[in-house]
Amino acid sequence: MIRMEEDDTFSTEQIAAFLDGSAEVTFRLESRAETYAWMQATLVQQQYWSCAKKERGEIRALLSKLSGKSLPQVTRLIRRQREEGQIRVHAARHPAFPVKYTPADLALLIEVDRAHGWLGGPATCMILQREWTVFGKREYANLAEISASHLYNLRNSVAYRQATRDIHHTEPSGVRIGERRRPDPNGIPGYLRVDSVHQGDWEGLKGVYHINAVDAITQWEVVGCTERISEQFLIPILEAMLHQFPFLLRGFHVDNGSEYVNHTVAKLLNGLLVEFTRSRPNRSSDNALVEGKNGAVIRKHIGYGHIPAEHAEQIQRFYTAYFNPYLNYHRPCGFALVGYDERGRRKRRYRAGDYATPYQKFRSLPEGYRCLKEGLTWALLDQFAYAISDTEAARRMQHAKSELLRRCKIESPFPPRFPE
Repeated sequence: MIRMEEDDTFSTEQIAAFLDGSAEVTFRLESRAETYAWMQATLVQQQYWSCAKKERGEIRALLSKLSGKSLPQVTRLIRRQREEGQIRVHAARHPAFPVKYTPADLALLIEVDRAHGWLGGPATCMILQREWTVFGKREYANLAEISASHLYNLRNSVAYRQATRDIHHTEPSGVRIGERRRPDPNGIPGYLRVDSVHQGDWEGLKGVYHINAVDAITQWEVVGCTERISEQFLIPILEAMLHQFPFLLRGFHVDNGSEYVNHTVAKLLNGLLVEFTRSRPNRSSDNALVEGKNGAVIRKHIGYGHIPAEHAEQIQRFYTAYFNPYLNYHRPCGFALVGYDERGRRKRRYRAGDYATPYQKFRSLPEGYRCLKEGLTWALLDQFAYAISDTEAARRMQHAKSELLRRCKIESPFPPRFPE
């Protein structure tokens, strides 16, 4: 803390020397009242209004430097000193609007919303009115007069959102299994990104779980379905999914969910000589490829509605027979060309010629034939890839999906627009 105690006036040269010598130093006075009193005393001591124009500029620069205020603000304060005879601290003159709904009313609204499951505005207003007019609860008297539009204003307030937000993060596993790092495929297929997609709950009943596995190089995608993600149900589905990849598997990358980070999954991968890696903390891009596919593929075709767990086996047969062959042999994917802009930042470009099906991408790799599983050849895979056209494969898949969702009594998110 530096306290200015100087009764003498400063010459223009002294002020200029001080400003030059303290160019890299920043001053700031804590109390606004003390700052104004010091500025007023300095203006009087320096005889500001009788100084020449250049000297007044030096004095303004000195006041700005030592008070921490900008030159325009210093000029306004000097004008206030000349007009009012002193620099006073003016109280804020912001309009104070009356508050009708108190924090107690907000807490009551939160309680009502939680109990009823966040109904629409008009329905909630009716509940609040009935609590007062029908059931005679006096604490609802104020909220009974609220309009639907203002109810939404309260719901959008910071206090409401902070009190009602409910965030469930992925529960990390305490087991030290798998290395926490981003896999580096080096242009070789077989490094999978794996994630789970839950098909919602309904009245306490769990829906099916989709297991999505995507290769980092070819974007070869295999989707499975299970009624539970416990070891008893998950391991057979994983074995069936890994068998559908035509190339040798080298990596298995997941987030930190305990459904994958356990000794049973680790034993399965060790038997296949596959390295097991997990996402790093605060690195959302480690598993971004499969998370993007969750929305662009699974949610687009299956939707968000609840599907009971007993339909998992039917969905798994649909995935194996129709969906996965369509995704890998007939659905083109974009493969980005990664470059750098003038600032050195990475920039991804998707050119028209860079779109290909996962099978086309796999076959275009220079050493792709070396990655084939034992017993597979390009000629055998060509029979699957070119047996029917892309559109015919899509029609068959859509027809099978419509039948599946009809049996599950779920409306298709994108119903086919062609005759069945």
